[in-house]
Amino acid sequence: MSPRPSSSSSSLREFEFVVLLAVLALGDGAYPLAIRDEIERRSGRAASRAAVFITLERLEDKGLVASRFGDPTPVRGGRAKRFFRATSAGVRAARQSLAIITSMSAGLALIVKSR
Repeated sequence: MSPRPSSSSSSLREFEFVVLLAVLALGDGAYPLAIRDEIERRSGRAASRAAVFITLERLEDKGLVASRFGDPTPVRGGRAKRFFRATSAGVRAARQSLAIITSMSAGLALIVKSR
């Protein structure tokens, strides 16, 4: 049996990939609640605000997203929203994960649909 490849800091877990895709889809409007809503809207998968935020922090630690604070708003009691954007490393990681999924799923559509 050959050894498993080591996990690099840019390899993505499933939920990290989903969160990163939502960040990319939302562009400049990517903040935790909008990201959660985007995940639920696109996938039908429920995601807690805490899970999204923890994942965003993990992605930021890996250098795959960066964050900034917007202007404070009265609606939020004077607090600022924290916005996230994918870094160039994050875009590369998303591309790599998408390529793996595409490659692994090639030719399986009929098999998956019939089961």
